[in-house]
Amino acid sequence: MPNHQVPLDRVFHALADPSRRAIVERLTAGPASVSELARPLRMTLPAVLQHVQVLESSGLVVSEKAGRVRTCRVEPAALRAAEVWLTARRTAWERRLDRLDDVLAGATEPTTTEEDRP
Repeated sequence: MPNHQVPLDRVFHALADPSRRAIVERLTAGPASVSELARPLRMTLPAVLQHVQVLESSGLVVSEKAGRVRTCRVEPAALRAAEVWLTARRTAWERRLDRLDDVLAGATEPTTTEEDRP
């Protein structure tokens, strides 16, 4: 397994959970404390902190503690890595579908035989 896949696996694992996606979505608007992140999720602070830890281990989120407040922010580079991977897959499939389209278009065109020529 190539080295770049391990962090990417962690990114997709972290994004597989709807609560973690909501946290990332919120953090794209700007940094927030764990308690701010917990408010719309209706879960305990320890549960949100566990989600934040998964996001941190994936590289998607970075947090800093100042006194009793832990502030989180999104790490755009990790999101870009996932976007690059997804774009490459999409591009490959689009090329395949374009080739299939060309083959099917060629197969549906009427073929001219010796008998059809004037």
